Amino acid sequence: MPALPSRSPSLPPSLSLSLARRQSSFPKRERGERERVMRGALLLLPLPRLHAPPMESLFLASSDWWDDINESTRWQDALFFSLSGAYALVAAVALIQLVRIELRVPEYGWTTQKVFHLMNFIVNGVRALVFAFHKQVFVLQPKVLTLVLLDLPGLLFFSTYTLLVLFWAEIYHQARSLPSDKLKIYYLSINGAMYFIQVCIWIYLWIDDNSVVELIGRIFIAVISIIAALGFLLYGGRLFSMLRRFPIESKGRRKKLHEVGSVTAICFTCFIIRCSVVLLSTFDSDASLDVLDHPILNLLYYMLVEILPSALVLYILRKLPPKRISAQHHPIQ
Repeated sequence: MPALPSRSPSLPPSLSLSLARRQSSFPKRERGERERVMRGALLLLPLPRLHAPPMESLFLASSDWWDDINESTRWQDALFFSLSGAYALVAAVALIQLVRIELRVPEYGWTTQKVFHLMNFIVNGVRALVFAFHKQVFVLQPKVLTLVLLDLPGLLFFSTYTLLVLFWAEIYHQARSLPSDKLKIYYLSINGAMYFIQVCIWIYLWIDDNSVVELIGRIFIAVISIIAALGFLLYGGRLFSMLRRFPIESKGRRKKLHEVGSVTAICFTCFIIRCSVVLLSTFDSDASLDVLDHPILNLLYYMLVEILPSALVLYILRKLPPKRISAQHHPIQ
């Protein structure tokens, strides 16, 4: 019996090479198919999103910060004592300027300029004392006492700065040859009526702590603020226009233009802000100003409507009167 071959017969070299190439190409094709399938699957997957912090969380964070400061006794003391110090500084400047004017022209008596600086000293001095004793002021009983201590300086502020409106109105009427003898009567009548109405509101609140009457009192403060703003706009604007049309160009004319224009803009803005904030606090308890736990709001409000305007106006009107008699510096009758 013939012996079987020990191995399979060998293939031709060309056929072996062809089979080897086909076998080696199979894994590459499979890998390519798998890669295409994976790329397609990745395209179908949702992309990860970079989420920004929602507005609600930002609002809550800012609200927490605001509440933390408002409820902190340390922050309350710091902010109210800062207000007291700022008012005391403005009061000191007004008093120093009053003394300088008195030493400069003692023979003139109580002029408009002297009365203006004296009233500035009183307004800012009272505010400084009120905020220095804020812990006692905001818890006074009955509550109307707190309202008196907070609102009375605001009324005096109105009288102080409408005195400038009276002074400008007299200058304008005299320059236009218009009657000016009744202007002072109008000023005194408006201020007298304002104090009378406010005192009646306080007396009623003393007898009956009525929220409706307190609301009327807030609206009344807003109304007199609008009156003051319109007074500055009317006579400040008229005097400014008259000075611009003045035919003679001089350094003094330019200074008066700057003085009248700046004071008009400052006072008009501060009384408009006062009116807006008072109305807001009237209808929104979160914006109330006569409470101890709103120190940030009190700081911003009094800085914008009294401290900064007073400081700027005192700086603008810092010039001392001349020793000779001037039409600008006349005694109050």
